[in-house]
Amino acid sequence: MWKCLTQRQTSKHRRSSKCKCACKCEAVMVAFKGVWTQPFWKAVSAEFLATLIFVFLGIGSTINWSEKSNLQPADLVLIALCFGLSIATMVQCVGHLSGAHINPAVTVAMVCTRRISLSKAIFYILAQCLGAIAGAGLLYLVTPSDVAGDLGLTTINDKLSAGHGLLIEVIITFQLIFTIFASCDSKRDDVTGSIALAIGFSVTIGHLCAIKYTGSSMNPARSLGPAVIIMKWENHWVYWLGPILGAILAGALYDYIYCPDAELKTRFKDVFSKTTQQSKGKYIEVDDNKCRVDADSFLLKPGIVRIISTDEKKEKDPNSEVLSSV
Repeated sequence: MWKCLTQRQTSKHRRSSKCKCACKCEAVMVAFKGVWTQPFWKAVSAEFLATLIFVFLGIGSTINWSEKSNLQPADLVLIALCFGLSIATMVQCVGHLSGAHINPAVTVAMVCTRRISLSKAIFYILAQCLGAIAGAGLLYLVTPSDVAGDLGLTTINDKLSAGHGLLIEVIITFQLIFTIFASCDSKRDDVTGSIALAIGFSVTIGHLCAIKYTGSSMNPARSLGPAVIIMKWENHWVYWLGPILGAILAGALYDYIYCPDAELKTRFKDVFSKTTQQSKGKYIEVDDNKCRVDADSFLLKPGIVRIISTDEKKEKDPNSEVLSSV
């Protein structure tokens, strides 16, 4: 008897554990719905390729080819323009395939504003990081070792602290993400210029301002690529935390405060407008649709006579109750 009870309990426990495992697997499959499609992998591969080319071209402009005996200072305008025009070109090339994030900070901002799913964002960030490492590796492979230097590694100026560098990265990434959200806003009908160029100019001015401060990353993947190849990680956390904080702030401010979605505005409007009007008599809250139905029922068509009963007169008596529409 005891063995039978034990066997039953064990079988029940196995069944329940199997059900839990099946539920977990199903939840994971639902979360990653859309991942197992060809357009999704086209988008992920486009992010990888675009980030690879962007990092290769961008950090390639930072290589100083001057002789060591007569070392020339870096051309900041050249670097800024190369990064800006590279990102503009890649946005134009892969924007229709993946949205052309080419930046983990952009992807995080899109997740926070519910524009892409978390599962898609994970694959995007992985593709961007791998593309940046591949781009930096290819550049290191084709560049002579005596001129490669730090391979465009982003570093904080010796006169600044890590906190100052963090603030700089937050600000310049904020302006980049704000530009992206404003340029790509589907609710606007006054954007007539090139979105890709607007984003490219934003990257350019960020570099013109902050190259001497932090190297002007604005993109964690761009900083990750050279760091992995050169294996230098000093203050590397700044180039992840700063851009991600700036991106979240810019996306949230634009999407929830400055230019909120119509559905979101309606939701908040309904919450704040549900107040009742006090009166001497009773009151009843009704919605607009019900008011329209009641109003339409009193419209008389030609040839139709409507008889109002005494009960309806009592209901419509203004002295007895007040109808307030919300």
